[in-house]
Amino acid sequence: MSAAHVGIVWNPSKTEREMLEAALAEACVADGTQPVVTWHETSVEDPGRAASQAALDAGADLICAAGGDGTVRAVAEHLAELSAKSASARPVAELGVIPLGTGNLLARNLDVPLNDPAAAFMRALTGVAQPLDIGWAEVVLVDGETQRHAFAVMAGFGIDAHMITETSDDLKDRAGWLAYVESLGRAVSASEVIGVRVARDGGEAVAEEAHTLIVGNCGMLQGGITLLPDADPADGELDVLLLRAAGIAGWADTLRNMVWDNGVKRFLTRSDTAQSSASTAHARFTELTIELDESRVFEVDGDDLGEVTRIEITVQPEALRVR
Repeated sequence: MSAAHVGIVWNPSKTEREMLEAALAEACVADGTQPVVTWHETSVEDPGRAASQAALDAGADLICAAGGDGTVRAVAEHLAELSAKSASARPVAELGVIPLGTGNLLARNLDVPLNDPAAAFMRALTGVAQPLDIGWAEVVLVDGETQRHAFAVMAGFGIDAHMITETSDDLKDRAGWLAYVESLGRAVSASEVIGVRVARDGGEAVAEEAHTLIVGNCGMLQGGITLLPDADPADGELDVLLLRAAGIAGWADTLRNMVWDNGVKRFLTRSDTAQSSASTAHARFTELTIELDESRVFEVDGDDLGEVTRIEITVQPEALRVR
């Protein structure tokens, strides 16, 4: 069913409005429809929440987030928050994704066309809306402040967070997602093993050691790498991967687990469950609490929240409908 009113929430640092207008016009011609369209620009201070509300206030029943992962996350967060407060089972508006960033992780996991805004708009205008779970991370920063943020793809500390903080913005502009590969060595060096206590689904806290902990609603990274093989964006659960590799032997075990146990071997045996190893641990949950012995930088969908000491993660099942 075509949308009657499309609100475009767009990040002006990623593209010019004229380019988006041309791409949308091309998609509308191909679709044979002419919805009402309103434009809502994001800002550095507000990457999408206020713009999303402005689109809703204007009457949008489909909001297209045109930007990078940060823009998509901000729009999804606002819509999920409103959905949780709504007494109606119907979402406040459906979400379309027009990927214009470096990672574009939600778009990759949902097979939204990349590097082709007209095709992405066409998908948003004509695609069948599918449910999408949203993860919520409530974190305690080192200064004691508590913040709560949503994520549609992944959140965590360790290598992934360090890769974000270590990657040059200029290099991302020139090399795209390959810029993250350049920072991988520094991220590994900066990710030291620390003590953590992890409680899952109301159970007792278990003492662990880890340098990286990644929670995901979707499992695929750039380059088609599947980090969380059990992740399903609409199953009402989240997946967690804990890495505790130390030294060459530990990293070799991690690589074998990711490439062989949960890659080739899983494909050949058609296993339904991710396999853990001496250096990796996989699990699924609806609630997760992590207490850290030492503060670490924490990220949600590529947004750096700063150093945290405690993390509580929950899932909001079918929080959104995405085209």
